[in-house]
Amino acid sequence: MTFPGGMLRRLAESLMRPELKKLLFVLFLLTAYPLLTSSAEEDVPTKQLDAILRKAVAPSQPGLAVLVKKDGIALYKKGFGRTWVNDGAAITPDTDFRLASVTKQFTAVAVMLLVHDGKLRHDATLTEIFPEFPAYGKAITVHHLLTHTSGLPDYEDLMEKANGRLWSAEHQIQDQEVLGLLEKETQGKFRPGTSWAYSNSGYVVLGLIVAKVSGVSYPEFLERRIFAPLQMRNTLAYQKGKKEIPHRAFGHSREHGKLVIADQSSTSATLGDGGIYSNLEDLSKWDDALANHTLISAVEMQPALTPVKLANGSEPHWPVKADGDNLAPGKPVSYGFGWFLDSYPGHPRMWHSGTTIGFRNVIERFTMDRDRLTIVILCNREDFDPTALASKIANLYFEGGK
Repeated sequence: MTFPGGMLRRLAESLMRPELKKLLFVLFLLTAYPLLTSSAEEDVPTKQLDAILRKAVAPSQPGLAVLVKKDGIALYKKGFGRTWVNDGAAITPDTDFRLASVTKQFTAVAVMLLVHDGKLRHDATLTEIFPEFPAYGKAITVHHLLTHTSGLPDYEDLMEKANGRLWSAEHQIQDQEVLGLLEKETQGKFRPGTSWAYSNSGYVVLGLIVAKVSGVSYPEFLERRIFAPLQMRNTLAYQKGKKEIPHRAFGHSREHGKLVIADQSSTSATLGDGGIYSNLEDLSKWDDALANHTLISAVEMQPALTPVKLANGSEPHWPVKADGDNLAPGKPVSYGFGWFLDSYPGHPRMWHSGTTIGFRNVIERFTMDRDRLTIVILCNREDFDPTALASKIANLYFEGGK
């Protein structure tokens, strides 16, 4: 195409006008933005983290997905390895992992939403909600259940007592059966509020309370009040045969030196204590909702972020006797509603890990304005330690990769 000389001259003159110069400069910046920011995104900590993870996971093995957010912005969001050994799909930020005990923070928010609705009280007792519950439930409140100070017996211990052979990976114990086992007991481990012991039983019961008080199932309540409003489209409380898990990662354990699928156990069907599946994309939305108080106001959330004290005002401790749910035997523990609350060398944080057959997970949120950092690690293999990895990641970003 050719242009008359006069037209070219007028076009050149128009391009020299100040307002057009500004417009062209803005257009240049918008076009060049990805190039200008790519070096910032690939900062030193991110490069170091990428090198660590690529070295840690062989492409054909089960692996992990990692999210790092700083000041609400995702700096790192990647998957490594396969959804199952050798033949599975590549793990991506959309891959769903079983969250295990990371579920407890969702159960706690479900309870708080019902408190907000005026349908439930923190001081409501077990016998108020379940009139058939034995007398030892008269002193156990919703607050005790949320904070692991209820003293409820451990349902896995009760399963063994009632002939554990009744349940298996194929015939899993259900929430109502857990409640039935608890109702056969005449007393708890300790008087409510006088001690602290991590309680999966308590959170199974909280899931049942959510269903009883709301009038819909626990999975349905979470979908209506949490997952749908936050557009967490691939997150669900899993019930076999009712909904399929999208982009599912399968759990693995190491046997005789080899990684093999080990995805389900006799206790994998309980809900409120560990039944949610989710992924990095959706958990990033969950993190945003927590930061922006989308579901629960800052005032209503405050009890969840206040470390529980025992009835006599003292600080609780982990039980002295070591077991699989005892992270620090005999040491002080700081817990709110579904979150551990402590500091990691000078950086206040709220966090929770999740451990179940084939999966290891952790979410850590550092919430001070000067160091807002969120780390999410989801693993579909038992031989990884996501909590140790989260500490290494925190050090990288707090120290700038030094």
